[in-house]
Amino acid sequence: MKIRPTATRFARWGAYLGLICGVLYSFGGVVVDLLTIGLNWGTLMAFGALLGMPLVFGAFGFFLGALIALITNGVGAVLDRL
Repeated sequence: MKIRPTATRFARWGAYLGLICGVLYSFGGVVVDLLTIGLNWGTLMAFGALLGMPLVFGAFGFFLGALIALITNGVGAVLDRL
């Protein structure tokens, strides 16, 4: 298993998941703010999740994908020696 393509694939899926979570978080925050105290700086920060969450999830996915590829290659090498 190649490391970089696997890490890139995990990063892409992590970014998609982060975008979905960011959309839900930001629009949920707007609804809550409209029903309670009104729009404020917290609302703007919630919309910052549209950028922040995909970046964080994508970076985590990249490192997780690289780790999984390394572990898979290591286990495969050990099993080939048996």
